Amino acid sequence: MTDFLFYLQLGWEHIISNDALDHQLFILALVAIFSFKDLKKVLILVTAFTIGHSVTLALSAFDIIRFPSNWIEFLIPCTIVFTALDNLIFSKNVEKLIKLNYFLALFFGLIHGMGFANSVRMMLAQEQSITIPLFGFNVGLEIGQIAVVIIVLSIFYLLSTFFKLQKKHWILLVSAPILVVSLKMAIERIPF
Repeated sequence: MTDFLFYLQLGWEHIISNDALDHQLFILALVAIFSFKDLKKVLILVTAFTIGHSVTLALSAFDIIRFPSNWIEFLIPCTIVFTALDNLIFSKNVEKLIKLNYFLALFFGLIHGMGFANSVRMMLAQEQSITIPLFGFNVGLEIGQIAVVIIVLSIFYLLSTFFKLQKKHWILLVSAPILVVSLKMAIERIPF
């Protein structure tokens, strides 16, 4: 049980820590188009991301796949740029954007999972069985993502209720700075 709790905390910190800005920005960009009435859709979206993330973690832990970390570190902010840009381009067609985000969450989850794969591979190499550590990590990851989602949706709720902020303005207010920050991160991480 202590192994499970250790990896659960590690998954939680993978989302919540100060070093997790790229992950937080991606989740923020993904959920910027939603409100509390869409909570079920958001939870499915976040779970799709966790599934993608989990697949590459597992494949990496079994040493089935391995990608150069400099390319992964470059691709991660590119996924954020793409998601924020989609929010801005399709902000007038939220239903189309929601459908697109399910695919993006799963596919980009694969890329984000590879970003943490090297660290997890080294930790899991010491374990006799990787089932409990991977499960614990992914549960912690999911709980952390849900916490971020609840915070983001709460902020939008407060702003829309008390300041009458419209959803299209919220999407712009959230997505434009994310686009700028993630573009800067991508440029700084160009692998050549």
